Amino acid sequence: MHNTLSVQPLTAAAFAPFGTVIAVPAGAPGRPINGGTSQRFDLLADMALSAEGGRPMLALFRAQARRFPHAVDELERHALGSQTFVPLGQRRFVLVVAPAAPEPDLGALAAFMTDGAQGVVLAPGTWHHALLAVDAGDFVVVERAAQAVDCDVVRWERSVSVVIPA
Repeated sequence: MHNTLSVQPLTAAAFAPFGTVIAVPAGAPGRPINGGTSQRFDLLADMALSAEGGRPMLALFRAQARRFPHAVDELERHALGSQTFVPLGQRRFVLVVAPAAPEPDLGALAAFMTDGAQGVVLAPGTWHHALLAVDAGDFVVVERAAQAVDCDVVRWERSVSVVIPA
């Protein structure tokens, strides 16, 4: 396990093992809609929210800015559905993630920072830290809702320090 984890910029390729980056595709014209006044970009056809009777839930998280370096000593996962975070306005946030598995592989931790306009869809089962807002504000969250809560949490004794490079 790392003692220090440096945050890297969020890119679709680097984040692919953990989920999907939500951003306007570079160079993509989109599809004109609303009489040509808007462009539509279809990003993800299935957000995997219906397993075992689940349904989509739209929530708003009002996040406080975190201080960095930030000590991380727990991760959570949602094994039955994805979880989506989209900032309202220019709001950067850090994602600390580990690959989907029965238990998190702390040696495979990765950290990414959005550019403030990007959102993410975490793939079902991806281990992740709770929302780490760099900029305080509101975030739209789409996740699976059902009678049984789908959130596993794992804690460990020795924290990892998440650092944003200067």
